[in-house]
Amino acid sequence: MPENKDVNKQGQNKFNNQKKNFKRQPRQPQVQDEFEESVVEIRRVVKVVKGGKNLSFRAIVVVGNRKGKVGLGVASAREVVPAIRKASNLARRNLVDVSVVNDTIPHEILVKYDAAKMLIKPAAPGTGIISSTTVRPALELAGIKNVLCKSLGSANSLTMLRAVFKAFNEIKPPEYYAKLRGITLKQLFHGDVLEGAEKE
Repeated sequence: MPENKDVNKQGQNKFNNQKKNFKRQPRQPQVQDEFEESVVEIRRVVKVVKGGKNLSFRAIVVVGNRKGKVGLGVASAREVVPAIRKASNLARRNLVDVSVVNDTIPHEILVKYDAAKMLIKPAAPGTGIISSTTVRPALELAGIKNVLCKSLGSANSLTMLRAVFKAFNEIKPPEYYAKLRGITLKQLFHGDVLEGAEKE
């Protein structure tokens, strides 16, 4: 028994010496993520299986940097916090680029996704975002400040958001259409097709 006490004492002394020599490392500053996230909807969903019903939560999250990049994520989990975390990670991995000109979209667009139909129009400065509360976070986090948005079909939150993101993918910058038609930006906006032509 005395031998065991000596061994324990030696081990304790060794541990104390290591503890004295241990230097606490300074905490590394955390890098702030440029993306903001908005939880659009949290809904309890049920999956019917052979043994009964599995309850879980579905989260719809939109992330964006207000500079033309925005993403949509949908995920389910047994608890609310893991569902939001999973949806946020999915949204960050599925970012799309949105063409924003003078704080609005370059042109009007009408898109259809399943039963949802969305009409999005550019608006003058000072108009603000005229849309439903479901679609507003996606438009705000994309960096759009003036826009008119009208739902003409389904009122389902997820379907409406997918329709808006489909519109984001189809909106092209003015340079794209100018190059497609073989004209300059001035001719595209003002219709001055005779510019540069020789005058008789």
